[in-house]
Amino acid sequence: MAIPTNIKTLLSGDVVEWARIEFKETWNAEASLKSVCAFANDLDNWGGGYIVIGVEENEGQPVYPLKGVPVDKIDAYQKNILSKCKLIRPSYMPIVEVVDYENEKFIVLWCPGGDSRPYSSPKTMTKDNKERIHYIRKMSSTVEPSDDEEKDLFNLANRIPFDDRVNHQAEMSDLNITLIQNYLKEVKSSLHEKSKTGDFVEVCSDMNIISNLPEYTKPKNVGLMFFSMEPDKFFPYTQIDVVQFPDGLGGDNIIEQTFKGPIQQQLRDALQYIRNMIITEKVVKHPDRAEADRFFNYPFAAIEEALSNAVYHRAYDEREPIEVRVERDRIEILSFPGPDRSVTLEGLKSYRVSNRRYRNRRIGDFLKELHLTEGRNTGFKKILDALEANGSPKPEFETDETRSYFITRLFVHKGFLEEKQGDENASTPNSTPSTPNSTLSSELMETLQRLPLREQILVLIKKNPSISKKKMTEILGVSMYALKKELALMSEEHVAEFVGFSRSGKWVVYSLN
Repeated sequence: MAIPTNIKTLLSGDVVEWARIEFKETWNAEASLKSVCAFANDLDNWGGGYIVIGVEENEGQPVYPLKGVPVDKIDAYQKNILSKCKLIRPSYMPIVEVVDYENEKFIVLWCPGGDSRPYSSPKTMTKDNKERIHYIRKMSSTVEPSDDEEKDLFNLANRIPFDDRVNHQAEMSDLNITLIQNYLKEVKSSLHEKSKTGDFVEVCSDMNIISNLPEYTKPKNVGLMFFSMEPDKFFPYTQIDVVQFPDGLGGDNIIEQTFKGPIQQQLRDALQYIRNMIITEKVVKHPDRAEADRFFNYPFAAIEEALSNAVYHRAYDEREPIEVRVERDRIEILSFPGPDRSVTLEGLKSYRVSNRRYRNRRIGDFLKELHLTEGRNTGFKKILDALEANGSPKPEFETDETRSYFITRLFVHKGFLEEKQGDENASTPNSTPSTPNSTLSSELMETLQRLPLREQILVLIKKNPSISKKKMTEILGVSMYALKKELALMSEEHVAEFVGFSRSGKWVVYSLN
């Protein structure tokens, strides 16, 4: 079997964080088995980890020149790995590959987060040992869990992250071999050659994007997100909407662009569109010096990181798109829901964020391999650094107490505001477009403008009980999170709510009080 990355990538530490890699000069069953167990437990949903045998380490870093594993020990090591890993309970087996690199041989163990945690392994390899420990990873070390950590681990039992779950409605034919081959070629995986001639199911199993039961072979959600041509068939509204308001929220002109397809492709397409259509450079020349000032309305690196993080951390079981709102003085990137509880509101305001548990452990791995995201908790720093280098204002990060949404708000460089003095810049999220919607009469639009938001919503859902939230935001000129907040209050107060499924359900009004 082969791993879905390559040893050069692992040795660089650029894609897989050092905390998720252990280097071992030789195979030591007692020490390494504990790490296999800890990676399988994946307490913080990092996505498991890797053990590279044949590499001497110093403070977690590989020591060069690389030693490799002697050829006469390869077979014995593999047999011992198989034998010792059978001691893990419940049953768990890492994916093992022998690789050639720089004229040496290495053994790589890929230990993805398991489906049946918590896992335990023997504390020692002595024959009379009966003590078993649920080992976990803490930073870059394998340790015994504290009482609270062990309780936390048991609470996670059978709670498999959504992206790592088997999709029972999908078939193997929903996975596209061309997309898989393109990915493997891009990340320089040794699986690429196998994918051209080998068994398709076996390749998918090596990538851990299908169920491992031979009698029930089904794709996992992460496989459908990356390697299905139409992931929105399984995860409705898996898309990125870029909405521009060139004349402000109350203006006549709205430009919408929707990006669908495999999530890595829609991310790349949306970023390319933003780079081409929204990012602008300004050059200011000075009479007293030869050097001109150059800056952008928004630094692309900040938008790239913010949007990539939204794709990484959104919930794909929620039927809401990622929305990029481009207004005259800002860009807002909205996704649902908000971050983990370990991210505090105070931390967001001070840009001090350390996300402990990740929602999509597998999506993060794939995006990192494609260099679309970076390491854990690095996104905020990259955004701040890009804004500072461009001379842009500091960003705002917003969520609510219930963590129902997350907004990254980037403000335009002041050099682009100077030429717009006197323009209408004070639009608010609740301002209503003055242009009548094509499906509504001008009289009704005038009536709506005079009503509070709740009354506007009630008018729309009474007129069209099947109206979508997206359509309401377009008519009312409100942001999706503002609309959702009001709808949640209306449901709690039993005023109105949506009943049924998204495609066939309807809005029901209980009271107009």
